Amino acid sequence: MSHVPAATRALRMLRHLAGRSGPVSASALASELGLPRSSAYQLLEALAEEGFVVHLPEEQRWGLGVAAFEIGSAYLRHDPLERLARPLLSRLCEETGATAHLGILHGRDTLYLLKEQPPHAPTLITGVGVRLPAHLTASGRALLAHLPRAQVRALYPGAESFVDRTGRGPAAPGELRETLAAERRQGYSVEEGQVTDGFSSVAAAAFDHNSAPAAAISLTVPSERPVTPTALASRARDAAAELTRRLGGRGPTA
Repeated sequence: MSHVPAATRALRMLRHLAGRSGPVSASALASELGLPRSSAYQLLEALAEEGFVVHLPEEQRWGLGVAAFEIGSAYLRHDPLERLARPLLSRLCEETGATAHLGILHGRDTLYLLKEQPPHAPTLITGVGVRLPAHLTASGRALLAHLPRAQVRALYPGAESFVDRTGRGPAAPGELRETLAAERRQGYSVEEGQVTDGFSSVAAAAFDHNSAPAAAISLTVPSERPVTPTALASRARDAAAELTRRLGGRGPTA
């Protein structure tokens, strides 16, 4: 338990405001956070003095202030995700001999942020800054599998939303839903020749403090390599779980 309860309450309040779609009344904040109304007002006034929240008098609501934006911007400048993940990918690459990637969702694409490749490994299309169709990549599907269904439907409303590269992989919304459901149950995604013939990948998702998928760690090997996807998936899942811990995150909800 925290020895500074006021600090804990203030941080909980900021996190709660960050998760709302717009400003919130003090009474609603007090109710939603289980705080006395007087305590909620005191915390809001203290946060307002430091610029972390602002009061909107016409609406009688409170929203995030410029200082909160500055903190978020500083976080992004520090490249925390890449810094936290890089040693994990390096270790995976060294111990498995597979090419390791860190990817995030960018619309309907997987955007690769990091790549660790063993010596003399075959050249892959993937690289830092490369984007590939998320529904075809193991990394993309590992993340899509943990998005709300409505969000997946919005991303893939019809067959026209699907890109084909090798004639393999989901090609319609229903097919994608079935694939994602199966991969969510097993805890990892597998891609075999859907991006590039002759290569297979496995991936697992890492999660943020809201149990939302933040990034995926994947391992890619030539398809003829005598390693089962399950063996590599176990390593990817362990690394993703460690990244979740480093991010201060929580695993997916049921």
